[in-house]
Amino acid sequence: MSGFLQALFLQAGYNAALVAVGAALLGFAAGAGGSFLFLRKRALVSDAVAHATLPGVGLAFIVMVALGGDGRSLPGLLIGSALSAWLGLLAVGWLVQRTRLSEDAAIGAVLSVFFGLGIVLLTVIQSMSQGRQAGLEGFLLGSTAGMLFQDAILIAGGGAVVVALIWLLRRPMTMVAFDPGFAAARGVDVRRVDLAMMGLVLAVTVIGLKLVGLILIVALLIIPPVTARFWSERAETVVWTAGVIGAVSGYVGAALSASAPALPTGPIIVLISAALFALSLLFAPARGVLASVLSRRAFQTRVHRRQGLLALSRAEPIHDPLTVKILHREGLMRADGVATDAGHAAGAKISRDERRWSIARKQHYDTALTGRYDGLTPIEDVFTADEIAHFDAALPRRV
Repeated sequence: MSGFLQALFLQAGYNAALVAVGAALLGFAAGAGGSFLFLRKRALVSDAVAHATLPGVGLAFIVMVALGGDGRSLPGLLIGSALSAWLGLLAVGWLVQRTRLSEDAAIGAVLSVFFGLGIVLLTVIQSMSQGRQAGLEGFLLGSTAGMLFQDAILIAGGGAVVVALIWLLRRPMTMVAFDPGFAAARGVDVRRVDLAMMGLVLAVTVIGLKLVGLILIVALLIIPPVTARFWSERAETVVWTAGVIGAVSGYVGAALSASAPALPTGPIIVLISAALFALSLLFAPARGVLASVLSRRAFQTRVHRRQGLLALSRAEPIHDPLTVKILHREGLMRADGVATDAGHAAGAKISRDERRWSIARKQHYDTALTGRYDGLTPIEDVFTADEIAHFDAALPRRV
């Protein structure tokens, strides 16, 4: 644990600190950038981009070896993966526009073909005398082992540039993600903004190949936005919350991997992100499972309380044990089933409000107000005191 704390507080060495900062920047860029695809309902596009990078990695290695290099230059490999991923995006677009394939079918076809080609190229590379120790399998699941200083700088710098671009393009991308028609009416070039979204996702994918791997970078693009959605209804808040979740996942995952070198970096980062998703799923205040359960129980309690009070006001027997328990707990009914003074008063109020709502529906023409009646909303929350007094005047007098 001490090793993890040292890595967490950037005390585990210069390279480890640089990798942690780079992972945080990459995670922020992935979470924020992936949010726009998530809101645009194109999350699977990131999967096609990621799988389409593998042939580029293999071809870049072969080309660099043929030119006399060792083939493991990270900038060269990233350039090759970017070109390959861009070809994959073009292939998806061409299939959607020129054939009857739906987008998800086109994505499945492209990612499987490109990934298969990449595996074949990796097999060929391993049979090359210059490629036996290539270590390109690290691009599948990510690896910081043997990462050079300039590699870490490239990842950190690339992540920072992507974050800056997301900040500059956040407004048009948000408009296009929610309503392309409205964005076009406002003068936004929807096609260019879509290309910008794809370009940012492509950049995040390419930058994160060495750290997270092409298979798991998809998780870093999708899980943080889905997690952030539990915490907010506002698009801008979701985007930046997803960025923070991605940054925390990248930073903590890189620190944990640095403290235990046998653990692969990419899977650890994704597991941290998945843990944050699980916590949000359970404990988010508005959309989490626990909040839903508590809200449902509160609603059931209100329904049982109302029905019980109506029964008390009509001197009817109450047979539901839960209703009896709720009324007894609130001091509205005695243990022998007789209503207390507070129970009589509350029951009379509920019964009177029922009759008030009946008058309101006959006299009031604003269905936006009368339509809010659900038997549980107090009439005082809908109408003013003068309106309620008007309803009371129209109530039939009881002898």
